[in-house]
Amino acid sequence: MKVTSNSFKDGQPIPGDFAFCLADPEHHVCLGRNLNPHLAWSDAPPDTHSFVIICHDPDVPSKGDDVNQEDRTVPASLPRVDFFHWVLVDLPASLGEISEGEFSSDVTPRGKPGPHAPHDARQGINDYTGWFDSDNDMRGDYYGYDGPCPPWNDEIVHHYVFTVFALDVGRLDVDGKLTGQQVRAAIQGHILAQASLTGTYTLNPSLKP
Repeated sequence: MKVTSNSFKDGQPIPGDFAFCLADPEHHVCLGRNLNPHLAWSDAPPDTHSFVIICHDPDVPSKGDDVNQEDRTVPASLPRVDFFHWVLVDLPASLGEISEGEFSSDVTPRGKPGPHAPHDARQGINDYTGWFDSDNDMRGDYYGYDGPCPPWNDEIVHHYVFTVFALDVGRLDVDGKLTGQQVRAAIQGHILAQASLTGTYTLNPSLKP
């Protein structure tokens, strides 16, 4: 399989249009347009019954003590964990492309609705659900795509991995508020092929090219 995008090139920075947050010189960050990027995939096995898309950031700090704190940085040496930005299942086997902004076109406080999605697919909740759990203005179930917003004081550039999985089932046998971990577990044994595309993003002015 192959995955390509008109929105960004593999291994290159993700444009701000596809980010949850943009750099702001006065307040460190401000909200972005939060469009989902264009994705296209090809050369799936002929017996594919559905597709799954997962976007995750493997560079998220495992501890939040220093995150977005003045006069401190998140050290590059800190162990990192996965943060899921998009969980999309049951895309039809006839589909080979999704459009820019088709699944997300803004930042939605308290989260976009779900799980129903275009193309009769289903979207899970992303990890902003947990991140905003203690924020009275933003708390909610964040279904669908929400883009990059790494700590503005992180010493490393973050990577965003968009993976398309071709499955041998038409409907994934999971229900409820699907998380990235649940979907990863559910697709095991059903993956016929997969391909990934990775973009980078940072809000740290000292890391920008």
